[in-house]
Amino acid sequence: MGSCEETAGWRTVLPLLLLVHGVAAEQWPVPYKRFDHRPKTDPYCQAQYTFCPTGNADGSIPLMKNEDVIDVFRLQAPVWEFKYGDLLGHFKIMHDAIGFRSTLTGRNYTAEWYELFQLGNCTFPHLRTGISEPFWCNQGAACFYEGIDDQHWRSNGTLVLVATISGSIFNQLAQWIRDDNNTGIYYETWTVQASSDPNSSVWFDSYDCSKFVLRTYEKLLELGATFKRNIQTNYTRLFLFSGEPVYLGNASSIFGPQGNKSLASDIQKLYFPYRPHQSFKELVMSILDIYGKVVLDKTFYLYYNLEYWYLPMKPPYIKIIYEEVPLPSR
Repeated sequence: MGSCEETAGWRTVLPLLLLVHGVAAEQWPVPYKRFDHRPKTDPYCQAQYTFCPTGNADGSIPLMKNEDVIDVFRLQAPVWEFKYGDLLGHFKIMHDAIGFRSTLTGRNYTAEWYELFQLGNCTFPHLRTGISEPFWCNQGAACFYEGIDDQHWRSNGTLVLVATISGSIFNQLAQWIRDDNNTGIYYETWTVQASSDPNSSVWFDSYDCSKFVLRTYEKLLELGATFKRNIQTNYTRLFLFSGEPVYLGNASSIFGPQGNKSLASDIQKLYFPYRPHQSFKELVMSILDIYGKVVLDKTFYLYYNLEYWYLPMKPPYIKIIYEEVPLPSR
């Protein structure tokens, strides 16, 4: 937990950073950065569970006949339902996906977007011995595979028909999914907002499984799909609440040879309690440390678009909201 002297020192440095980097971003929320290709994953990053084990290795999606009629399903189930059943569902921590069924062939398909290296790796970095810069194993990607696991989605979640489209629309959507997947490569856990008021300023938006579903619905609407009405659709969002964020710089400007050693040390200290594979005693101390940094010091550092931001945290600090977002309509 930071001392009063450390906190006071940071507050002294903050006005200088404001002068150097500017008080605010040019646009809130900060736009999610798109890329022209997906980078190769670093061998250091290892997933506990294989990403998209039954999908095509090249990410391809089969074409449908133009005259086919495709049912579109909303799929939702508790996160890690395969391991913990409906436990996380009680906390409204849900995973979202989309199902498709061809009426010509009778075949079913599932499309979903999630982390390559599980949620913890996408939310917090690794701190490696002797290396100042935090190392991020953060990629998310679309997974398309044949079949819909009815039991998985129905037992503790949702499997409901939301639209019917033509094979032609599906083929256009398939190309869009590949393009979207190749340019939107990083997972973002948090939505950062000024307050819990729904109309408050949004500083950063999440980029996760639910946002993939919402983007896909909007694309289907654009392509001519009509969604059923009177179907309530809610999505899990993890919120951080802060005052207006301050841009700090990228990894090179903070952790490089000419970087800000004091700021680099502060960022390392903040992320240290989130390290994996802790003993029970270490975990208890880490929770106290996190409470001290976020609640008492009101400090969090967000890594977004490969850059770091200072968040002046404010109550209620963090919240899980199961937010209703209606199906799109014209």
